[in-house]
Amino acid sequence: MNKIKYLAAFILFPLIILGYESLYKVGETEQIIITQFGKPIGGVIDAAGLKIKLPFIQKINSIEKRILLWDGSANDMPTKDKLYITVDTFGRWRIKDPLQFFLRLRDERSAQSRLEDILGSETRNAVAKHELIEIIRTTKERKASIDPLLANASIGKLLPISRGRRQIEEDIFSAASNKLSEFGIELMDIRFKRINYNESVRQKIYSRMISERQQIAERFRSEGAGEAARIIGSKQKELQQIESEAYRKTEEIKGDADALATGIYAKAYNKNNSARELYEFVQILEIYQDIIDEKTTLMLTTDSDIYRLLNGVNNQKQKID
Repeated sequence: MNKIKYLAAFILFPLIILGYESLYKVGETEQIIITQFGKPIGGVIDAAGLKIKLPFIQKINSIEKRILLWDGSANDMPTKDKLYITVDTFGRWRIKDPLQFFLRLRDERSAQSRLEDILGSETRNAVAKHELIEIIRTTKERKASIDPLLANASIGKLLPISRGRRQIEEDIFSAASNKLSEFGIELMDIRFKRINYNESVRQKIYSRMISERQQIAERFRSEGAGEAARIIGSKQKELQQIESEAYRKTEEIKGDADALATGIYAKAYNKNNSARELYEFVQILEIYQDIIDEKTTLMLTTDSDIYRLLNGVNNQKQKID
């Protein structure tokens, strides 16, 4: 009995290994190339299911069907206007000719390396042919948003562009597609992911931007100072006009009042001689009140008006006494 078991095991074990080496599975997302002694035989197998091959002699090589990602490394490169920028790109690709791909590249790792070389080189060539504004702006029709305060300023205006970033990406795509087709690769798309100034020139760019902003600020300050001077001048002119008009009206009112008062006085004091003498006396007193105070010393002659006035007052007092 033991001999029969050993014999069965001796027969079944090789059959299992033989079946394992003969059968293989093709997935929905892959395509298979069978190689014999390292060389492809037959066509590309892309139908999903369980397949058979020669054991040990033939080997299966799985190739991806789906669209794959290429994420390029950020590289420093100069633009046409001699500005060094760091450009980071990405793309989508797929294996269009599996047999050609296998013969030229073998696996995805080699394909990624070749994509890095070709797409990186074409990106560098395209960037070197265009100025920075062409690479940054999306399309040539897109208008930049301009601050109304800067509408008439010549500082910081964007230069006109002839192509735009999207067209440059299409140029890279066209140039790289032809080269990648030789490796059985179809390039689906390529885009700029990030564009930044190189670290060596970033501080210079920031300094230039600060300088431009300072120039604009100084222009605004100058215009503001001129406008302030104009407003202050207008205010002083209007103030002088108002004061002059007010003074004129005041003088007119005073003149009218003085004329009215003089008329009233004249009418009151011209009724008789006594009234006229009283008016003259009151006027003299007002004059003396203006010119004489407590510290005033008078030296009078007997024929002066003040002496006569004071002497007349004294005589009147003696008569009353």
